[in-house]
Amino acid sequence: MKLYKNSIGIGDRFGKQGIAQLNAMVLAEEQGIAISPVWNKSFREHYIIGTTQEAVRAEADASVKSLGWNHAYFVDADHINLNTVDDFIPHSNFFTLDVADAIGVQADPEDIQNFAESHLSLIGHLSIHHLDEKIEINSGFLYQAAEKYLFAVQEAGRIYRHIKDKKSEPFMTEISMDETDSPQTPQELLLILAMIQAEEIPAETIAPKFSGWFNKGVDYVGDPDKFANEFEADIAVIEYAIQNFDLPVQLKLSVHSGSDKFKLYPIIRQILKKYQAGVHLKTAGTTWLEELIGLAESRGDGLQIAKEIYRTAFHRFDELCKPYFSVIDIHPKRLPNPEDVNEWSSRQYVDALRHDQAHPAYNMHFRQLLHVGYKVAAELGDRYLNALQENQKIVSRHVTENLLQRHIKPLFAD
Repeated sequence: MKLYKNSIGIGDRFGKQGIAQLNAMVLAEEQGIAISPVWNKSFREHYIIGTTQEAVRAEADASVKSLGWNHAYFVDADHINLNTVDDFIPHSNFFTLDVADAIGVQADPEDIQNFAESHLSLIGHLSIHHLDEKIEINSGFLYQAAEKYLFAVQEAGRIYRHIKDKKSEPFMTEISMDETDSPQTPQELLLILAMIQAEEIPAETIAPKFSGWFNKGVDYVGDPDKFANEFEADIAVIEYAIQNFDLPVQLKLSVHSGSDKFKLYPIIRQILKKYQAGVHLKTAGTTWLEELIGLAESRGDGLQIAKEIYRTAFHRFDELCKPYFSVIDIHPKRLPNPEDVNEWSSRQYVDALRHDQAHPAYNMHFRQLLHVGYKVAAELGDRYLNALQENQKIVSRHVTENLLQRHIKPLFAD
């Protein structure tokens, strides 16, 4: 039940690429790269597709058995809350407690007062190892942070204890605060970690909000230098909190919507190496896009299905984008006309979809719409799933190579 220092959340929309994903971990291990696989799926994805967490567990177990994986692996109840967690509990051993919506809701004034008074020792200028500038916290800031975040952390505590009461087996806990409007400062993160300790949550990973845009399936948009400063400060604060707050020694940062943030990978890699730290990276949605690439490349009915999915998604733009509005940036006028796409060759479709920013045909708007368009594929039912089965060899190759060559190696290879 121990996470490796580095782990990857490998979501799989349709539950058909578990072996291909795990094969990337096997190949990485052969090259001296140790990574824990974490199959993750959210209530939102289950609801849209009509799948269950029991099926995710079955996929993970079958993949592990097929490839003879003899290390720990995990099934993540992704972005759950008290209203959605119960169906996940029997089949999961990793729980991402999403409390972003509770940020800003004030806790009981007495709780705020008690937290602040019990953490007065944090007031002042704290020297954090590796950071040039000290972390400054004054009394006003301490109270403001408690007013903003204490209720959210208490909510995480309620979810954690609910799971613990119903689950006899050990499990991993992540606290997610990334889907909110503004990034947490290092000072805020430090106090959030103190709140987590006060709630006695043995969190192994925490997902804060970073500056910039972490849109689904495309590269980071923002100032890489600013991200680097935030990421390093957060790593240093976690190191300090582990030493001073009696938190799990394996506590690490989690980067959500981290898939395909290629311009950030060298930054993350350098900082992790400096601190000898680990990270949890969620790469969920790009597996589904690699399925589409494989189908398009296979030509025949696979290509026609890929075209049909885009055509339908184009005409249902508002419906498909609404659940992901905060994590996509699609300009409708930059989307290709479906009638033109109908005439595309296999190569044209693949070149527009594959995340190769140097290629003149790459279209990030086309890619993002397809990223959120998996509901259309789900509605095709057996027609889509049979196409995957018929073209599994080429699809699997794309899934494995994408995960290994474009994510694992750039981040974790020596």
